[in-house]
Amino acid sequence: MTAVFFLLFSWFMVTAKNRRQVMAVTLVGTVGAALVAPAPVMAQSSLTGAIQAVMNVINGIIHTALNSINAVRTAMRTFYQSVVWPVNLINQAKAQVTQMTGQYRGPMRSIFNINLKSATLAATEQLETVMRNSQTSDFNTLTVSYGNAYGPIPATTAASPVDRALVDMDDALALDNLKTLKATDAAGALTLQIADQLEDAASQAAPGSAPFLTAAAVASTIQSQALTQQMLAAELRQEAARLAHENTLNKRSSTFTKQVGTQIDSLLKRK
Repeated sequence: MTAVFFLLFSWFMVTAKNRRQVMAVTLVGTVGAALVAPAPVMAQSSLTGAIQAVMNVINGIIHTALNSINAVRTAMRTFYQSVVWPVNLINQAKAQVTQMTGQYRGPMRSIFNINLKSATLAATEQLETVMRNSQTSDFNTLTVSYGNAYGPIPATTAASPVDRALVDMDDALALDNLKTLKATDAAGALTLQIADQLEDAASQAAPGSAPFLTAAAVASTIQSQALTQQMLAAELRQEAARLAHENTLNKRSSTFTKQVGTQIDSLLKRK
C-alpha cells in the first residue's frame, strides 16, 4: 500500500503544471504519508516494566499510608465507643428511657383523659361538653350554650341600666375566660404530643444528639410556662371584674342610702 501511494504521489508531481499545484500535491502527500506510515510501537519489555513500577508504588508507599490511616481511624472509633460515647452505656440509657416511657405514659395519659363531666340538665350538659372539648373552632357554639344555660341579658324594662351593665360585663368576662380555657386545653394537648415525641426520640437518639433534644424540651417548657401565665392573667382579669362588680354594688347602695335620707328629710319637713 505504501508503494502504491508513492507511485501516485510521483505521478501527480510530474503532471503538476504550476507552483500552486505543486504545493497542493506536496501538502496532500505529507498528510497521506503521516496516515499510511505505521506508528512506532513501544517495546513489550518497556511497557511491562512501567506497569510493574506503578504496581510497586501502589503496593509499597501508598499501601503503607492507607494502612496507617485505617489504623488511626480504628483507634479513634474505639476511643469514642469506649470512652466518649460508650456503646453499652448508651444502649442501657435507651433501654431505661423505653422502660420509663412504657411504665408512666399510660397512667399519666389516663389522668389527663379522666371524664370530669358532672352536669345533668340538657342546657348545662351541652355547655359543659363544649367547655371541655379542647377545640377553638366552636366559640359561637360556646356562646349559644352559655346563653341557654344562664339566660339572656334582662330587657331594658326589666332591669336598671346599672344592673344590665353588670350582667353584660360578667357574662363577657366569663365567656372570655372559657374561650381562654379552651385554647389552653388545645395547647396543652399539643404539648403532651410533643412530650411523647421527645420521649420516643430519646429512646432512639444517636450519640451527640442529646443537646438538640434538650433544646426542644426547653422550648416546650417555655411554651408551657407561657400557657400558665396566660391562665393566671385570665384569673386576674376575673378577680378585677369581681372587685369592680362589688364596688358598683357599693356605689349603688350609697346612692340608695342618700335617696332614702333625702326622702326622710322631706317627710320630716312636711310635718
